[in-house]
Parts: sequence; structure tokens; C-alpha cells
Amino acid sequence: MLKLKTEEEVALMKENAILVSKTLALVGRMVAPGVTTRELNDAAEEYIRANGAEPSFLGYNGYPYALCISVNNIVVHGFPSGYRLKEGDIVSVDCGTKMKGFNGDSAYTFPVGNISEENKLLLEVTKQSLYKGIEAARSGNRIGDIGHAVQQYVEGYGYSVVRELVGHGIGRCMHESPEVPNYGVAGRGKKLLPGMVICIEPMVNAGKKEVYILDDGWSVTTRDMRNSAHFELTVHITEGAPEVLSTFEFIENKNVEL
Repeated sequence: MLKLKTEEEVALMKENAILVSKTLALVGRMVAPGVTTRELNDAAEEYIRANGAEPSFLGYNGYPYALCISVNNIVVHGFPSGYRLKEGDIVSVDCGTKMKGFNGDSAYTFPVGNISEENKLLLEVTKQSLYKGIEAARSGNRIGDIGHAVQQYVEGYGYSVVRELVGHGIGRCMHESPEVPNYGVAGRGKKLLPGMVICIEPMVNAGKKEVYILDDGWSVTTRDMRNSAHFELTVHITEGAPEVLSTFEFIENKNVEL
């Protein structure tokens, strides 16, 4: 069931969104060759709890970690582990918090040291496709307008959009209605209404769109083993321009205090 948010509820969601954004920035400042993905997870969990929240991924449907950390060809839901990041890797970090009864959710794909031009382009196109989706997230438009904007931009570079995994509504629950695919037909799907809060999160493969789940039951990988990138922001639908609740500012401006 679609749950429209009041101004007071949106304000609480923004608190979560900012905490998630700062947590991702903290992780990003740690990303370097030789660092383990488990170290990133543990630092994020400590920071989230120190700021009065809980890591909402931990225990969600049995998920055993505070972060999803997905390296190279892992699309999403990768397990933190003893894997040491290597120069040239790309690492997607997806983070969620729960505080004051509401959830926050955001993701960013970080370069590890110097990465290839191919990987740089994949990251930039995926991030820009997110902004294209946000531009389409206006009251009176439809869910299909978001997916169409993302898909059209991504496929223009010869990349592909994952079909099995989608964005979502968010609020008191981590995943609420509506689903927000990263592909679709403009003018189709649920109408966007003021008070909706959704997570738009393109998952873009350098190669083909097909994916499969590893034996851990969570980690989603590209079938052709080519790399994948993932960016996510939380967006409040208003009467006018969409209000983006989470931000990449803390990540991209390393001078900002966390």
C-alpha cells in the first residue's frame, strides 16, 4: 500500500538520509588498496550506532552485516569479508539506517586508487543516470518516466540495466510501495504524488544485463563477469522539483566534517 509522508515524517527521514550519507563518506575516506571490506563494514556500524541509529540492513531478512559491499562484478548485496581491496577495483557500498522510527538508504560506487578509463566511464554514466532519473521524479509523472530516463541514458553508452533488482519506496519500512525499476516505458506505471519518498538506484552493467545469485544466497553477480556500478539517493516527491534527501556532498567534498 502506498504511504504518503507528512512534512514531519519527511524531516525524520531526512535525518536518516543525512546520517547514511555521512556514513558512506566515512567509508569512502577509508577505501584504499589493502583495506578489507570487513573493516569498512565495522567502521560504518560503529559510526551509525555512535550517532544514535541502528544499521537497518543488519538482520534484515537474515542479512548478516551492516553494509552491502560489492566489488567489481558483484552488482549488489555483497558480503563484507577479509577481501583486501586492490588498486583498480571498484566497490559499491550500500548503507541503511533506522532512527526515530524511519529508515535511510543510499549507495555509492567508489574507485580504489587509480582505476581504468573503462571503469571511470561506467561509474560516471551510472551516477549521471541516477540524476536523469531524479529529474523525471516529478509529481504527475509516472514510475515509468524514471525508469525510461535511466535506461535511455545508460543504453546510449552500450551498457545495460539490471532487471531483477529495482528501487523502492521507503519510510517506516526499508522497502515500501512502489517498486522503482531502472527501465520502463514513459507514461506508464504508478503516478508520482506529493508525499511519496522513493529510492532511485540504477544498477548498471558494463556488459550484458543478466545476473545470478552466488551460493551465499545474497551476492548478485553479472553473468558475463564484467563490472557493475550502483548509485542510490532518496527522493521526496513534492508539488514542484523533487527534494533529494540524501546527498553525495559529504563523499565528494572531503573537507566536510563528518
